[in-house]
Amino acid sequence: MTIEPTIESLLPGYAQVLLKKGINLQKGQILVIAAPVEASDFVTILSNAAYENGADQVVVNWRSDDLARLRYEHEKMENFTSLPDWRRDFSLYYYRKGAAFLSLIAANPYLMDGIDTKKIFAWQKASNEALKEYVNGVMASKTTWLVASVPSLVWARILYPDQSDEDAYNSLWRQILASSRADGADPLADWDQHLANLKKRRDWLTQEHFAKLHYTNSKGTDLTITLPARHIWQGGAEETTSHILFNANIPTEEVYTAPQADGVDGIVYNAKPLVYNGNVIDDFCLTFKNGHVTDIHAGQGEDVLKQLISVDENAGRLGEVALIPYHSPISLSNILFYETLFDENASCHLALGKAYPTCLAGGPDMDDDALQANGLNESVIHVDFMVGTDDLSITGIKEDGTEIPVFRNGDWA
Repeated sequence: MTIEPTIESLLPGYAQVLLKKGINLQKGQILVIAAPVEASDFVTILSNAAYENGADQVVVNWRSDDLARLRYEHEKMENFTSLPDWRRDFSLYYYRKGAAFLSLIAANPYLMDGIDTKKIFAWQKASNEALKEYVNGVMASKTTWLVASVPSLVWARILYPDQSDEDAYNSLWRQILASSRADGADPLADWDQHLANLKKRRDWLTQEHFAKLHYTNSKGTDLTITLPARHIWQGGAEETTSHILFNANIPTEEVYTAPQADGVDGIVYNAKPLVYNGNVIDDFCLTFKNGHVTDIHAGQGEDVLKQLISVDENAGRLGEVALIPYHSPISLSNILFYETLFDENASCHLALGKAYPTCLAGGPDMDDDALQANGLNESVIHVDFMVGTDDLSITGIKEDGTEIPVFRNGDWA
């Protein structure tokens, strides 16, 4: 009879996965952790492991959904239009010291129901503009960074409504650990194998050097995406500009690149809800012409989606194209997580907004103007939305017109 390991016995292994296969913490490096206050027990385990792995300093930036909600309910708009210097200086101080940044997230898809969305967008725009150096540096992989997950009671109740609070919370922990490949006998070895498989996929795509990708499915998606001449496919482990390997998302099943900002044409339908800053957007389609969204329809959250693509002049263009097989482990769990970190790894997805400079040969060394001149989109947002279905077909089209199947029936061809 096999005895299932306790969650408590698995958490130190999860911490090692995050530190060694995710952020790849270096001896003498500072670790900055952003985390919800109710994750304090795991953050203690994680911090202890970081010190044991040689961290020079561990700094924790706590957050509370309840307090965030109160702030939006009671404060005036003017409080959301600029970022206080101390908030900006916190991130820039540690970024300039070469710190590693680890963000732990827990979903709360209805957090901002009824809140004036103008406040939400104003705060995001002010934050991204004030933190441009930090955001650009992270997206160009000039330091190591990682987004991973922890459970919350609110999230657990949504996913497991028929269980008691304690059982739901534990069920969510087990699902996070399973999705993150942190519940096996040797999680670090499991990650080595997984990252090797992702590398094979991205190397093949880069070598094929497709000029375009053509997406179709029965929902009505018929989208052609042009790829920049110097595009590179990423996924799994990547290198910082100082040649440190790291993995930016745990879990991750994707390989991804950047589209040509003005080279997207056709229509695409979402496959899963998009949760954006505590607002659910669903049953939507976007029409593109010469790279820009020209028409939007949504059954839920249409006003939020329209505001999203109007944040700046390029928010209505694509910055990422990511491929994930429909029959990936997270997809096969048949759970709608209402959290992009998980849902995007269950489905092929696209992203509105800023492109990753690492998806272009020489991109991390280019400034914004050079990146745009080479076809990459520049925006203050980067928002993923899911488009993969069980009948999605993606065809790679080469410069000479040769067509090669990439996806058929939702999976690798």
